[in-house]
Amino acid sequence: MKVVVIIETGADKTYTAYIESDNLPFGLLGDGDTVKEAIDDFMNSYSEMEEFYKAEKKEFPNIEFEFKYDMKSFLNQFKKILPLVGLEALTGINQKQLGHYLSGHRKPSKKTTEKIEKKLHEFGEEISQLSFV
Repeated sequence: MKVVVIIETGADKTYTAYIESDNLPFGLLGDGDTVKEAIDDFMNSYSEMEEFYKAEKKEFPNIEFEFKYDMKSFLNQFKKILPLVGLEALTGINQKQLGHYLSGHRKPSKKTTEKIEKKLHEFGEEISQLSFV
């Protein structure tokens, strides 16, 4: 079973990883000062739940996780690798607007989110084809 894990940045600038699924009989949550810490904590919660199920002699579902970022978390996580000037060049969305998303003052529309994701995937595909002489 594939389950989406949402990664968000809170007002305190920590990260949270949580599931959005009505198909599971339990919830999972992870927190941390970084995305990695939040995911590690989330996976620890998963392991603890699995151990609990084994101890109760219950069948534990086989789960595959798909991690998705909210825009603020993505921009915070990758700002050193993909600064706003680079994202502007890549997406056509000006730095000021991206800055609003980064600060959390505004959230992008679904259309804007899809545009950013599409441009990043296209860039990733282009990079994956790269070779040097």
